[in-house]
Amino acid sequence: MEILIFLALTLVVVIAYRVWRTRPNSQVYRRPKTVSDLQARSLRSEYRGRASSEKPATGSSTAESQTRLISGRAYVVDGDTLTISKTQVRLFGVDAPEMNHPYGQKAKWAMVALCKGKTVYAEITGDDEYGRTVAKCTLEDGRDLSAELVKQGLALDWPKFSEGAYTSLEPDGVRKKLWLADARQKGRLHVWEAYEARQAERRKQS
Repeated sequence: MEILIFLALTLVVVIAYRVWRTRPNSQVYRRPKTVSDLQARSLRSEYRGRASSEKPATGSSTAESQTRLISGRAYVVDGDTLTISKTQVRLFGVDAPEMNHPYGQKAKWAMVALCKGKTVYAEITGDDEYGRTVAKCTLEDGRDLSAELVKQGLALDWPKFSEGAYTSLEPDGVRKKLWLADARQKGRLHVWEAYEARQAERRKQS
């Protein structure tokens, strides 16, 4: 009889323990998460968020994301051409006479005087038909080199490219003075050819 009572009590205890273990609000001991566990979860979550938000835009390119500004001391090639940080730059929106044309040497030395000892900032706007880099060039004090040369009467505004940005700065009569540059803008290449022929004939005679 005593054995039966003992077995019954044991069975009751076992059942009671199992019921207690399966209760919804039972507080079963679990190993707390370590700092490394929490950090790993945080990093995974951050990575997923960044991966979804940093997809490249359609049509974007590496070239478009690169800086379009170069700066440094300028080596003057001619009136409207500079070399800055090993990049040859054509001044935006203006046309200066060629070195072998009237006022070509003067335009170059005027540009040398403007740039001497100064940092030139070139904001690249594109390339010309010959593949040369075109840029709007300014000095440290904000002066636009294209504008400065036009104001001195040593370059012409080129409306085809500047949309007339420097036309108002041209001194009176400057297009007659720089008639070869004016002819180039108007597509009158025969004027250039005639001038070059005369120069060649003079060289032969001298």
